[in-house]
Amino acid sequence: MAHAQTSTAFTAVAARKSFGNSLTTEQVRPSPSFVSSTTSSSTASATSKGKRDWPLPVRTYVQRCFAEENILPDVKLQEMEIKLKQVISKAVETGTLAVVDWDNLPLPQMMIREEHARAPNARLPSSPIPSNGVPTSTLHGANESKSKKRKSSETGPVDDASSRTPPWNKANSRNAFESRISYPDKRPRNEAGPENGSSKSFQILDGRKKRFEPTARGTSPVRPWRISTAQEPPPQEREGPIVGRCQELEKKYFRLTSAPNPDTVRPLPILEKTLDHLKRRWKQERNYSYICDQFKSLRQDLTVQRIKNGFTVNAYEIHARIALEKGDLSEYNQCQTQLRALYAQKLGGHPAEFMAYRILYFLHTSNRIDMNDVLADLTPTEKQDRAVKHALETRSALALANYHRFFELYLDTPNMGAYLMDMFVARERLAALSAICRAYKPDIKLRFVTEELGFESDDESARFICDNGAQHLLEERDDGVRLVTGKASTFFEPALKAASARPGTKLLA
Repeated sequence: MAHAQTSTAFTAVAARKSFGNSLTTEQVRPSPSFVSSTTSSSTASATSKGKRDWPLPVRTYVQRCFAEENILPDVKLQEMEIKLKQVISKAVETGTLAVVDWDNLPLPQMMIREEHARAPNARLPSSPIPSNGVPTSTLHGANESKSKKRKSSETGPVDDASSRTPPWNKANSRNAFESRISYPDKRPRNEAGPENGSSKSFQILDGRKKRFEPTARGTSPVRPWRISTAQEPPPQEREGPIVGRCQELEKKYFRLTSAPNPDTVRPLPILEKTLDHLKRRWKQERNYSYICDQFKSLRQDLTVQRIKNGFTVNAYEIHARIALEKGDLSEYNQCQTQLRALYAQKLGGHPAEFMAYRILYFLHTSNRIDMNDVLADLTPTEKQDRAVKHALETRSALALANYHRFFELYLDTPNMGAYLMDMFVARERLAALSAICRAYKPDIKLRFVTEELGFESDDESARFICDNGAQHLLEERDDGVRLVTGKASTFFEPALKAASARPGTKLLA
């Protein structure tokens, strides 16, 4: 009996299992309620005598870990949970649970980020730390010291004191994700590398990894297409325009693909001689392909030397007139665009003449929007010019469907406006012929059609009718050839619609 009451020197307790294993039994997504689940799980493994009462700083620390503003995009949630359990387990095992300053202790996600930054040649893609990620007021000296260590490790070698790993960073220094990305060949760090005879696949993976390395703390990765090689010389801006040194009068046109060479550019005195030479060649040979190529080369030399004066205006006007004569609307439009800018600078030339051409061109293309802009910009002085006045009357005749007045104006066009009117006169002749067939019954003389539609002869008007498929409407009688309008009715309507649908093409006339 006495022997049973004898006290022993120790109290036998049941052997407890590892604290870390008990924490990993629950695989649920943590939330703000993680405090209760973590503390209950940790208490069950740490002691077998009921539920542990965790200190308030520990519970607050866990809540901060899962706060939305402290979640880092480059740290996985599962990885952060493991680190949190390691920190709490370490404090429980060492008996420092009530000693650790939990308010100033860095969060697990910050510890993981520091481990990634400190690991040599194994830095993962990361984004800058958000400004609202971790308040600086909550980290104080501990977090500030960690920032200094990380910064020094990125810019240069670190001494032994600053590179000493804290106790909570010794475990789980390399997770599975980091191993897959950073060490694909599963060799030691000091052996992996192209200098030790690694494979080509490793070089590709290593280069791919370096693309995402940030250049400095808190900066975004440098993209490969933004990296300028050392062999590329810095761009040198020219001071002012170049001055040509070429002395040749003729030069073929080549589209520039690099900076112009002064040795291949003709200066202004040579360009003036070139223009006189081209005018003589045009009068003698009438070779438009050659003349157009030479004028484009001349305009290019004026552009690269930034020459804008009366000579420039004269060169563009001559080229535009030649293009109109040959029906080249593409070159004409290029010249017309440049002339508008030159006329705005009051450099001389014939702005009223080309204003009339613009109005006639918009009639050809049926461009009402640009036509309204031109009419709004006309000054009273410009409206009194003969060419502009003729163009405005032509526009009015078409708007009123007055074909009789339109063809009177067509036969009395000033300057080179007739070349532009030739491009849409066939369309207006079809419209006038359709109106005549509806108004005059049962037939009319062909001579009447010739005079009304501005043809030079009856043969020309008969050929126009036949070309549009109405030869069966022509009948030869004792008093001459007549057009049977009673059978025509709306015969010319389809041809008129087709002509109106393609104003850029030149129809039969």
